[in-house]
Amino acid sequence: VQLVESGGGLVPPGGSLRLSCVGSGLTLNNYAIGWFRRAPGKEREEVSCISSISSSDDSTYYADSVKGRFTISRDKAKRTVYLQMDSLKPEDTADYFCAAKVAAYYYCSGSYEENHGMDYWGQGTQVTVSS
Repeated sequence: VQLVESGGGLVPPGGSLRLSCVGSGLTLNNYAIGWFRRAPGKEREEVSCISSISSSDDSTYYADSVKGRFTISRDKAKRTVYLQMDSLKPEDTADYFCAAKVAAYYYCSGSYEENHGMDYWGQGTQVTVSS
């Protein structure tokens, strides 16, 4: 099982990026997928998560620091989870990781247990917000 992130890069403040997460050996459609980030010298932070409650209910979680700026979504046809990041700020600079919770019905909450209980992780993609 492998998760692969893409879409990171260098962007000026106020700019946008869209990160993608795809799975190899794992159908992301069936599981909750979270986006996390780790900035230099800081703890890993959960940014957003999309639940796996049912085929018609993809409840989401967002950290307060990104609410209204970031949007998580799932393209089931492409078996890909996206993180659209708008109005980026220098403090969004970090390595971003996607992770999967392998559970049939999982409701994202942003909890400590969620941050430390995901089952599979990608290698990360770097996001730098700077002028």
